[in-house]
Amino acid sequence: MLKLSKTSKLDGIMSWSLQALETCPGSIGKDGKLVDACSGCYATTGNYRFDNVKAPRLHNRDDWKRDNFVSDFVAALENQRYFRFFDSGDMYSVSLAEKILEICKQATWVKFWIPTRMYKFAKFRKVLSELQALPNVNVRFSSDSVTGEYEKGFHGSVIIPSADQAAPDMKVCEAYQHGGKCNGCRSCYDKEIPVIAYPAHGKSMMKVIKIKLAS
Repeated sequence: MLKLSKTSKLDGIMSWSLQALETCPGSIGKDGKLVDACSGCYATTGNYRFDNVKAPRLHNRDDWKRDNFVSDFVAALENQRYFRFFDSGDMYSVSLAEKILEICKQATWVKFWIPTRMYKFAKFRKVLSELQALPNVNVRFSSDSVTGEYEKGFHGSVIIPSADQAAPDMKVCEAYQHGGKCNGCRSCYDKEIPVIAYPAHGKSMMKVIKIKLAS
């Protein structure tokens, strides 16, 4: 059975997610440790620690493998106009990524936002390229940095220590000026906006940034 999520930040926009870190191979750096951006991952704190929040994410790890997953998903999107894949987790399997591609191809009336770090692995690059080529899909490659470093023309999102540290070509997420909610903003879905900068928030992330800046 399909299990979608609704997070308060997204103004009622639905998402489909997996458990953070354990489905995020891109969160591990070359040194075998979590990259900076994942060290303070919001999806391992707060409400994400509750069993009722974990349950659908754990369920989804097996559910996507069934034969009618794509058709059920497309049917569930009938009344949706925006959709986010992965408010936690990532497309850790090429087979999963291919099913997401098929969903996006069929649900042409929906604008999709897909943040990911799977670009780090060569076997995912073909399907990611096909996803990004779809007019209704915006795949944002996440930078590992928490201090604003990103590869121009490649990364689509990055964490910055504070809003005033954004580069000129960045669109700063304003959610935390609106009680942590998108407040009608749909910039993350917009292909015309190259980079979204997310000002750091939460004790875990601020601790990571403090250590990084001190090193």
